[in-house]
Amino acid sequence: MRFFSALVLLCLLAAPSSGQQLASFNSDGLTYGHVHLNVSDMDRHKDIWVNHFGGRVVEKGQNAQGNPILTAVVLNNMLVALTPRDPSMPSNETVMDHFGFKVRNMDTFLAKWEADGLPVTTEAAGFGGRTFLGAEGQINAFVDLPGGARVELQEDQGLQEEVTGYHIHFNTAGHEELLAWYTETFGLEIRPRGSIGTTTNVPGMNLSFGGSAGERAATQGTAIDHIGFEIDGLEEFCRRLEAMGIEFQVPYREVPAIDLNIAYIIDPRGVRIEFTEGYDEY
Repeated sequence: MRFFSALVLLCLLAAPSSGQQLASFNSDGLTYGHVHLNVSDMDRHKDIWVNHFGGRVVEKGQNAQGNPILTAVVLNNMLVALTPRDPSMPSNETVMDHFGFKVRNMDTFLAKWEADGLPVTTEAAGFGGRTFLGAEGQINAFVDLPGGARVELQEDQGLQEEVTGYHIHFNTAGHEELLAWYTETFGLEIRPRGSIGTTTNVPGMNLSFGGSAGERAATQGTAIDHIGFEIDGLEEFCRRLEAMGIEFQVPYREVPAIDLNIAYIIDPRGVRIEFTEGYDEY
């Protein structure tokens, strides 16, 4: 009995947190997958994603220099993938303005963040103070990661986890047309998020769309290089998109070295999208 109890305890300790996984697939085999960042300092980013967001680092494959082919951090509802490359510009100059998390306690999160020498940039985002009342009536704040990827935080004291992935936010001229493209392409429905009427949901993530007075850059090469959806049955999914007239930047391919099948497209406003099959096993 003691051996059995010890074995159960060992298995529980070895298993990842129940929240550190992607949301279940919808009836079309779609769930949210990841955000992919270009970062100048890989070690600093891994430290931030583990110590501030509660992530678990996964490294896959090995290149000619002996470095991982893919570095990803498994979080609640999503992954963040990291490429060691100097970003060409911060995310708030691109169509993919920022991505967001819910946090259980905003004061606790920001105090630890600032103690680590990291900036709270809410005022730089056009708000009057360190925090503000967000679209859903909760306390919000903005922080910028090294390299310029912007992250929005929203307090939710009812969270079971300390931090969980929540939304990605597009800012562009013609944002309503872009929302329509996402809902039509992926079979989604428009569902307001608080006072923001132009949003839709995929399992695990809200997609919010806002306007922009000026031109916004495409994402490839910038701080947020691309976003990603995880697909159950990716090859067939790609065939369906091709039948709809969607052109692929990178067609379906299998990459055994990183245990993924992948494909890429570019949305009508220049956001690079990766489709993956296999991240749900990370």
